[in-house]
Amino acid sequence: MKVFDIMSENIVTVGVSEPVRAAARLFKQYNIGAVPVCDERGRLRGMITDRDIAVRCVATGVSPDEAKVGDIMTRGVITVADNAYIVEAARLMSDAQVRRLPVCRNGALVGMLSLADLARSTDCDTEAAAALAEISSNIRKV
Repeated sequence: MKVFDIMSENIVTVGVSEPVRAAARLFKQYNIGAVPVCDERGRLRGMITDRDIAVRCVATGVSPDEAKVGDIMTRGVITVADNAYIVEAARLMSDAQVRRLPVCRNGALVGMLSLADLARSTDCDTEAAAALAEISSNIRKV
């Protein structure tokens, strides 16, 4: 089974120069915790997460109305090709310790693949479980 078989194609994105508050509103509106960040040409430039907002904006005293998404987003985002096998995607998620992967075709963002997508896939039950276990392995009780 390939990534394009199970990925989400309805992608919510935010612009690099948008205020951080715009990303936070998208999180609330769509009940999500991460959004791909694209430039004016629609190319993926990073991801912004609810954690980015909390740690890189709010905790530092920066106003979410004044800060730009591009200032606090996570850069160097790992992506997966839409025609990659889901086992490969699960391995990427595990290695990078991420729960979501932007999916690209010829450099353009075409979808998102989440750990939940993998878990729902019948061909990847063990791979998804292994990825979840690996991703969650750094979580410790305090």
